[in-house]
Amino acid sequence: MGSSSRILTIEDLEPENKTVFVRADLNTPVDPFSRKLLDFSRISEACVTLKDLSNSKVVLASHQGRVGRYDFISLEEHSKALSKLLGKDVIFIEDVIGPAARNAISSLSKGQILLLDNLRFVAEENYEFKPEDAVKTILIQRLYKFFDMVVVDAFPTAHRAHPSIVGFPELLPASGGRLVVKELKALNKILSISKGPYVTVLGGAKISDRLEAIDTLIESKRADKVLLTGLIANVFLKASGKIKQSLGIENEEKYVERAKILLNKYPDTFLMPKDVAISIDDERKEIEVSELEGEQKICDIGSKTIEIYSKIIRSAGTIFMSGPPGLFEHKNFQIGTEALLKAMASSFGTTIVSGGHLVAALERFGIREWIDHTSTAGGALIMYLVGKKLPLFEALENSAKRFSKSERLI
Repeated sequence: MGSSSRILTIEDLEPENKTVFVRADLNTPVDPFSRKLLDFSRISEACVTLKDLSNSKVVLASHQGRVGRYDFISLEEHSKALSKLLGKDVIFIEDVIGPAARNAISSLSKGQILLLDNLRFVAEENYEFKPEDAVKTILIQRLYKFFDMVVVDAFPTAHRAHPSIVGFPELLPASGGRLVVKELKALNKILSISKGPYVTVLGGAKISDRLEAIDTLIESKRADKVLLTGLIANVFLKASGKIKQSLGIENEEKYVERAKILLNKYPDTFLMPKDVAISIDDERKEIEVSELEGEQKICDIGSKTIEIYSKIIRSAGTIFMSGPPGLFEHKNFQIGTEALLKAMASSFGTTIVSGGHLVAALERFGIREWIDHTSTAGGALIMYLVGKKLPLFEALENSAKRFSKSERLI
């Protein structure tokens, strides 16, 4: 279970007329075909903090996607969405730490917002550092002198010790943003009422994150049953010998070996799909897992699996779901995602839905208000639920001790 953090709030910083670096998480689901943004939840969430800094000079920064993936794009579209949501022009610059970025920061006037380009265009932001090493990075050294203070509002990235998360708070007064404070309060409330049996539904494409979380969730008694979907299910199906062919993913052997260890360690915990939906000429065809052959791509869970999983979900005391079961962006392969989310919505248990893709799906299906807690965070939320100390909160706590005489308990 997560614990309250002793961190500063925006009010403690007294940001009026100051230059404020805001590290948000605008990382947004991207359509793999058109490269357009699919959902504006995280961008909308960031606006709460930005509005409360309307009398400051704001330099906004975020990452988007991962190197080599289709969602690794510029933040130009994000700036247009922010401008529309805020009702004011958000300046965008195709630079992060170069002369153009630094000149733009120096030229800011009170009330203006400058959005830097994708932080991960700077190599260092793709790695994790100890705080004392993060401050030595070029990213931090080039930029920190331009700022009076830092507001960290990137809860979905709270479990990652990237320079922009842990470096700036070492050198400057730092507070949590409105989203961070809201998430802390909501999660502590949810955790106080949750009860077993605990069911976790895992899907999506981030295999390493899911594997990292599974062991922790089960060990901490937060997952009596784990229902596997998406790419993580394919890994476990191969580990159990039910899929023979290559999955065609990076680090496949390593992931499959890890899944074998988990299956041996917790033999009665995991449920895997009985049937799946594949794409034939862009149409949905459901087959048994045993019928899979060649290069057939699994795009969703099948009807039998949906029925089994839905029954378990509806009988649970607490249900946590992270990552969609299928390619929900495609109408033929959204059935699994919609069915499991609706099973959660109709459950009497405590329900938590995590990750930007699932929040987008809830909005699409019109059932977001039926879920007890929705968060655009994925891995960070999992780590918080099981009581792990997250780098973001450690950085904010240390900054509070270093730069404040009085600390506000959140």
